[in-house]
Amino acid sequence: MRQKDIRPAPARIEFKGMQFLITDRPSDVNIQHYIVELKKHNVSTVVRVCEPSYKTDELENQGITVKDLAFEDGTFPPQKIVDEWFEILKQNYSQNPEACVAVHCVAGLGRAPVLVALALIELGLKYEAAVEMIRDKRRGAINAKQLSYLEKYRPKSRLKHKNGHKNSCCVQ
Repeated sequence: MRQKDIRPAPARIEFKGMQFLITDRPSDVNIQHYIVELKKHNVSTVVRVCEPSYKTDELENQGITVKDLAFEDGTFPPQKIVDEWFEILKQNYSQNPEACVAVHCVAGLGRAPVLVALALIELGLKYEAAVEMIRDKRRGAINAKQLSYLEKYRPKSRLKHKNGHKNSCCVQ
């Protein structure tokens, strides 16, 4: 008898007009199911924060861009990755404010939730509220080292909206 897959369901996080989908890593075997899930959530960009383990052709054929921002498992992102993450978000939301950005690592419990937490903090949430919002949907997300990093993180108004309009991310 095959063991049942116990991976957590994709977690949709919405705050101040920005939408994120945290998932675990797809494979070439389940990529069609993954695409259906992404389309259901209006995903335009997938950010992969783990090593590549599947082909991106089918995603790109469906109009979904894949960006690689890999960093070490169990850790927090280096500054270069953080900067690239915010550039991806600003570009995505300036081109399509209604679109969702999916982000995944291997299990969707460490690296991917940390990046979403950074965005939530930049959008005005305290780190505790950002972590709680994510953990409500991804139980066990964010380890102690990552939590300490988020606690020390200071927002730099990277996702400020122009003229107070929701969804009009400023790109400078």
